[in-house]
Amino acid sequence: MDGFQAWLAEQAPERVAGDIDTCRKWLVDDFLAAAPSKKLGVVGFCYGGGRLVETLARDADAACFSAGVCFYGSRMDASLGAQIAAPVLFVCGDGDPLCPVETVRELERSARGAKAAVYAGRGHGFAHRPESLEDDGDAEEAFAMMKSWLHDHLLA
Repeated sequence: MDGFQAWLAEQAPERVAGDIDTCRKWLVDDFLAAAPSKKLGVVGFCYGGGRLVETLARDADAACFSAGVCFYGSRMDASLGAQIAAPVLFVCGDGDPLCPVETVRELERSARGAKAAVYAGRGHGFAHRPESLEDDGDAEEAFAMMKSWLHDHLLA
């Protein structure tokens, strides 16, 4: 946590939001013009998951994003849920102190089309850093769920 707190202190929220908005603008202006699909999805893990919630709330009027997947988002602001227009899949473990299940459930209730997948006994980072065979099985399931979610909302 010490290394994370030091890294986090260097991440000015305005700069992070600006970086995300710059990438979104590039995707909309350049990529979507040539892409077979006119829908964008966004995926965020941990700190990026928390920023995903903010990004989708800012995007509600522009509607650039058609779906999101948030893996164990940290520092998520549940009050933004009602501003989110794109459907979001929230993936977390019930043993994750950085991603409280209560926050995820509140976002699931308030964000349109949101769904929560809460894995019993799993902690922070279980999907990309499995520490047991059980973690690995749940990670495989979570990634398959993400793939299906993005397919259903971006390609179907």
